[in-house]
Amino acid sequence: MTNKKKKPEEHENVERWMVSYADFVTLLFCFFTAMYAISNIDTSKLGKFVKSMRSAFNASETNVNTFNVIEGIQIIAPPDAEVEAVVKNSLESVISGSKGGIEIRSDRRGIVISVMDKFLFETGAAKLRETARPIVDSVASALKRLPNVVRIEGHTDNVPINNNEFSSNWELSAKRAINVSKYFVNAHGIQPERISAIGYAEYKSVASNNTPEGRAKNRRVDIVILNDVEAAKEPG
Repeated sequence: MTNKKKKPEEHENVERWMVSYADFVTLLFCFFTAMYAISNIDTSKLGKFVKSMRSAFNASETNVNTFNVIEGIQIIAPPDAEVEAVVKNSLESVISGSKGGIEIRSDRRGIVISVMDKFLFETGAAKLRETARPIVDSVASALKRLPNVVRIEGHTDNVPINNNEFSSNWELSAKRAINVSKYFVNAHGIQPERISAIGYAEYKSVASNNTPEGRAKNRRVDIVILNDVEAAKEPG
């Protein structure tokens, strides 16, 4: 009589439910995040929302790290028309007193706030004037109400510069853009990850450099509030 070996008992993998649970939680989180993002966006409220969701789900000791992706969430920027309305509301008083020296326009990149250099800097210098602060403060007020990525662009006319501080228009335009960016970050607490600065010298003119009026328009700083398409092209 042969003895049949008993098959070892198969134990159900009790941890398989954790995978399904993690998938469900991830989908649920993505759904509520998307719903929240397409509503009226308030970045401080979104931060609180994310923290509360993280706390709630981390409370269950599943040892499944489901929410590492949270830190990489890209907030959806509001439509350009909504951004423009916020900007105009914040800058209304300074625009009215600038006599055309501050302009707001839209292009393929998003909303552009263009400020002639005489309102921000002394001739050939990059340090912000004290009288520039109300203008830059008003712009910062708008940026704090928006989630968009922002690019600060420095521009000059085609008249060469060569003083003790700058040997070219490249350096002057770049330093002006950097100083405006630093003011937003240091004085207003705008997240540095949202800000980039670039100097274009005289190579992105908006008017002819053959007249004093045209050169004055070309000497400017553009604060470009990028839409989602353009923001996706930014490094980082």
